[in-house]
Amino acid sequence: MKTVLLFGSTGLVGGHVLNYLIQNSNYSKIKLFVRSFTEINNPKIEIIKTDFNNLNKHAEDIKGDECFFCIGTTKKKSRDKNEYEKIELDIPKKIAQIAKSNSVKSFFFVSSGYANPKSSSEYLKFKGLVEEEIKNLNFDKIGIMRPSFLLGDRQEQRVGEKFGIIIFKLLTPILIGSFRKMRPIQSEIVARAMIKLANENIDQSIFESNEISNLVG
Repeated sequence: MKTVLLFGSTGLVGGHVLNYLIQNSNYSKIKLFVRSFTEINNPKIEIIKTDFNNLNKHAEDIKGDECFFCIGTTKKKSRDKNEYEKIELDIPKKIAQIAKSNSVKSFFFVSSGYANPKSSSEYLKFKGLVEEEIKNLNFDKIGIMRPSFLLGDRQEQRVGEKFGIIIFKLLTPILIGSFRKMRPIQSEIVARAMIKLANENIDQSIFESNEISNLVG
């Protein structure tokens, strides 16, 4: 029976991860790190109100067997450049570092298709830099998910992204070969893939959108 750490439990992927963790008998405790208390009643769950500006004070809480990191933002929500960089780069790196120092064995991260530490896009650059940090920390197991456009019920409406999803849905039949990784993917499938990776012996650690779908069949 495992103890799992979950960051981003109210998000598009994180919400599904939480549901699957609750249902999975391999987990006896789920630590939810949240900005404000949430009304979730389940005997497995421990809610930890978290000061993301001072993660060091939560070092004793960031202990367990596995860590799932599903936090993300948009420039529309985080207009301040420093705040955006903190959420997309500084916070995931810091959590991964603390987790490793506390001997957390596995780390699973929702990244993005085309993540690259040298990208001219801040979003893709930050995702790529976090990926590099996670790999350099040498966890026993890592799972880096690189979804394309995420499908699912969002709390917020992103007009540009909705338009992109419509276009890519129409293009999906002709997105073949190396372009398969551009296909939109359901957030629920990403969550299922993360849970499967955590509980099975799978050598691969980085998954593009089409590979995430293949992982869950």
